[in-house]
Amino acid sequence: MQDTPITKTQLLVMSAAAGICVANIYYNQPILKDIAHDFSVSESHAGILSVLAQAGYGLGLFFITPLGDKINRKKLILLLQLVLVGTLVGTTFVQNFFWVSVFSLLIGLLSVAAQVILPLAASMDSVNRGRNVGIIITGILIGILAARVFSGLIAEWANWRWVYGISSVMVMLGALTFQFTIPDRKQVMFEGNYIQLLGSALQQFKRFALLRRTALLGGLAFGIFCSFWTTLTFHLSGAPFNFGTDIIGLFGILAIGGAMIAPLVGKLADKGNPARSQAISIGLVLISILLVMIMPESVVAFIITVLLLDVGVQATQVTNIATIYTLDATAHSRINTAYMTTYFIGGALGTFVGIRCWDAGGWPVVTWQLLLWCIACLVIAVWGLRKT
Repeated sequence: MQDTPITKTQLLVMSAAAGICVANIYYNQPILKDIAHDFSVSESHAGILSVLAQAGYGLGLFFITPLGDKINRKKLILLLQLVLVGTLVGTTFVQNFFWVSVFSLLIGLLSVAAQVILPLAASMDSVNRGRNVGIIITGILIGILAARVFSGLIAEWANWRWVYGISSVMVMLGALTFQFTIPDRKQVMFEGNYIQLLGSALQQFKRFALLRRTALLGGLAFGIFCSFWTTLTFHLSGAPFNFGTDIIGLFGILAIGGAMIAPLVGKLADKGNPARSQAISIGLVLISILLVMIMPESVVAFIITVLLLDVGVQATQVTNIATIYTLDATAHSRINTAYMTTYFIGGALGTFVGIRCWDAGGWPVVTWQLLLWCIACLVIAVWGLRKT
């Protein structure tokens, strides 16, 4: 099958749609205190919403995204976007914590539209796959990081419910633009049934040692990312900082700078040594965590950490994805499912462990567990370097 060239406009639309969808998972992080206050629950209890949203995303990755190898990807993306709109509207008007928890899980489940867009872009141009993947990931990362800025500002000046109401409009606009901009594309379809499709996704781990190592590295790196950002909200809202949700959200702007390097890393992944890139990226993450361990009350240290952490984690992600898409062009969605399910399970676990560590001993305990995750990542990255 010949590649279908992707225009700059189509790449922009896919990148924006992916970012708008995935942002919904992270809107709750800067506003956890507001939600806790609204429903009269503790901060740690409210923190379960972040875990549920990411767990829902992990479930969607495993149970929904493999369908991209069996049915038309564009139709699947549009269906997920439309159901997501309805879920966001429900979250806007929810009246008890149980239902906001249910909707958080569903939001994560449906936001996997972004992970159907990713293999769609990768399959359209094998020559520039790394570059195209980098651009889509840039959209996803900007969505993740801008989500904190957006929700923090909206909650500070209006109400946390407005965050989800506005997002429902954004997702709808993204779906309409996607419908009229992205053409249908012929693809090789998986011929088995749904159960066989899910089994085939798991079999990708057995097929490729590179996928196993890369998925584990990605999951641990994203666990660091999520654990840091979730607990950062609690740390910066207390002494000695006492920042409001709007100021905490602004830290996300700093991290967007790291997301902007994703296309550059993607180009390097097309012709460089992925293992070396992974080792260097994880080294940056390690340095960032050591900074906030040594200087936990320094705003400057946190600014530098946000930049280094984001660059390191996102560079690792782009390299990982560009690498796994070289394994089997006929199984992009299933390979993506195997990798990204592990990736977001790592994120959900990182969030959960981070919250538990915060409850156990505050920021010092949080940073020690982040350091342990970093060391595990570095071991895997160095092992990969030795294998090349």
